[in-house]
Amino acid sequence: MNAPERTPMSLLPLVPLPVSLAADGSAPFRLDAGATITGDADAAATLARLLEVRTGIAPAHAESGAIVLRRSPGGTAESYRLTVDAASVVVTAPDAAGLFYGVQTLGQLVAQGDAGFVIPAATIQDAPRFTYRGVMLDVARHFFPVETVKAYIDRAASLKFNALHLHLADDQGWRIELASRPALTEVASGTSVGGDPGGFYTKADYRELVAYAAARHMIVVPEIDVPGHTHAVGLAYPELGEAPVISEEIRQTVRDYGGELPTPRTPYEGMAVGFSSLKIHDEATYDFLADVFGELAGMTPGPYLHVGGDEALGTAPDDFAEFMRRVTALVADLGKTPIAWHEAGSAAGLDEQTIGQYWGLRTPTDGMDEKARAFVRNGAQLILSPADAIYLDMKPSAESELGLTWANGPTSVERAYAWDAAEIIEGIDERDILGIEAPMWSETLRTLADLDAMAFPRIAAAAEAAWSVPLGTDALRAWESFRDRAGALAPLWRSMGVALPASDEVAWTAG
Repeated sequence: MNAPERTPMSLLPLVPLPVSLAADGSAPFRLDAGATITGDADAAATLARLLEVRTGIAPAHAESGAIVLRRSPGGTAESYRLTVDAASVVVTAPDAAGLFYGVQTLGQLVAQGDAGFVIPAATIQDAPRFTYRGVMLDVARHFFPVETVKAYIDRAASLKFNALHLHLADDQGWRIELASRPALTEVASGTSVGGDPGGFYTKADYRELVAYAAARHMIVVPEIDVPGHTHAVGLAYPELGEAPVISEEIRQTVRDYGGELPTPRTPYEGMAVGFSSLKIHDEATYDFLADVFGELAGMTPGPYLHVGGDEALGTAPDDFAEFMRRVTALVADLGKTPIAWHEAGSAAGLDEQTIGQYWGLRTPTDGMDEKARAFVRNGAQLILSPADAIYLDMKPSAESELGLTWANGPTSVERAYAWDAAEIIEGIDERDILGIEAPMWSETLRTLADLDAMAFPRIAAAAEAAWSVPLGTDALRAWESFRDRAGALAPLWRSMGVALPASDEVAWTAG
């Protein structure tokens, strides 16, 4: 696309910031009960729902109308063009995803004027910076019902995220029904952190979530975290699990957050990590993994399976390397692309397709960057999730009752915004980056309101990092602009049911 075009009226409430935006202050399009939508049926239905939620007006789909949504050849995947004047609104895109994102932008433009709802006159051309734009939801530490996950999908899709990473298993619980291994949900799904109730998704639930996400142009990336984070597996199949390795760090976590030390064959309800491991040299382990990943692959139309690989502190380095070699080969043989947390970069022999996910800090420590670079040297790419920027479960302020602080203390909205993907890891440039993902771990989170309180507005900062031009390359790709644009989206977000938190950094627009 051409270089960004800006005009004096270009500070419209748009997040993520589009590539090119021109708005000259001419007469807006007035939205009233007589408005009709013509063109692509799926995009028209999406827009009608969005407008009804935002304004109470539900335009009908007709053969002709002032709002036009159409596919048009040319342009990059997921791109779109949007033009608004007093007489018409036109969104064109080369694919269905682009139309969907153009509709989301259109929804953000809707404003309430003195005489009703209007859409400001504007011309927008837009396309994503990165192919993969993800959010992660940890349903293992606390379980979230299907309707809550759907609501989170809606929030993410409205910000042009296109992947939902579900962390389906951890020490505290197993959350996905598998016919090949029924004991996993029969025995290991009943608890959560703090002794809260557990739960799991049936195969029908999972299909429903996959379909719901797909209708919003998101894939589901299921994660079964191995060889660590597997205490729950040991409840169902004790012959597969090693005894917990109790370090001083584990004891300190118990002292800090309460609960009991992990013990074999007893559900774990605490927050410590790194104590569990599957048996690396037992072929029964790999039979188990073949069943689990094989069935999960058959249930998942998207291209990725996440194999975890983080915080395997109870596993010797050579054993870890052997395990990761075998599990990534297993997933690749299933026709899926493996994703692993960056620690797996220390393992020689990873399947060459394996994508690394970096969860270290904005300034890498302890060799995290070297492990991440190993994936690129192997010919693959990285997903970046710097914990002290876009781990959405970090406390937004010291006073927050929700969240944790281990990633450099509370993470302000400004800090969540003020970083750029290409500047995190030395030697890694844009072509090495598949995309950005904003994780939401759930040790302290139980409800959709909790998720909203932690996500907004930092999830919008992550969306801009994933979609928009690099930080500082455009006058509006800056903290002050983002703060104002995000604050002005409050009426839209409230209409979607988002419980916006109080913020000392962002002034929420009334309405």
